[in-house]
Amino acid sequence: MIQTIYLRDVLPEVFADDTRAPRPSDVWLQSGLRLERGRRYLVEAESGTGKSSLCSFIYGNRHDYRGQILFDTTDTRTLDTTAWCGLRCRALALLPQEMRLFAELTVAENIALKNGLTDFRSEQEIRRMLEELEVDHKYCQRAGLLSIGQQQRVALVRALCQPFDFLLLDEPVSHLDERNNRAAAAMVQREADAQGAAIVATSVGNHLALTDYTTLHL
Repeated sequence: MIQTIYLRDVLPEVFADDTRAPRPSDVWLQSGLRLERGRRYLVEAESGTGKSSLCSFIYGNRHDYRGQILFDTTDTRTLDTTAWCGLRCRALALLPQEMRLFAELTVAENIALKNGLTDFRSEQEIRRMLEELEVDHKYCQRAGLLSIGQQQRVALVRALCQPFDFLLLDEPVSHLDERNNRAAAAMVQREADAQGAAIVATSVGNHLALTDYTTLHL
């Protein structure tokens, strides 16, 4: 279980040699940023300021940054592949901006790829969550035939098919209207509350309709 994620003087390598005056940031180059389990964070950013990089750094997909990221007292650079795989099944959940659905697989098959690793949801639960987001009727349809907004909702359900301490959502509602945004936010908040987990959601504009969140600016 991860209680706190610490970011210490973290900066993407791509920004390290930028000779322009540094943009004020609540995240980059902060000496003691704490993300705490059970809280909600909205990371607002302009395009190109590193929001997707932040999610990838925390999730361990990328390590091209300066500074340190610690899970409680453990420097994430010391974790091996086995440790990362374990954390991604029981502690860290990610919805990437590009969603990463397999276009040739059905909605059911895409979700089963994740749920098969964790065995966290019953089919009945998955169908109920899809129905709540109004995409249950697409259950047997290939993901590549769905609209971008429908794909985003399916990818969200897939991300929730595991236990987690921190839920990382990279622009999770960028293609959703206000009604679907509210439905997605309600589901995310309910599932995070049930697990006592933190939500870290990024946005460049249309942000997840969370309540009681802390805003961080990149």
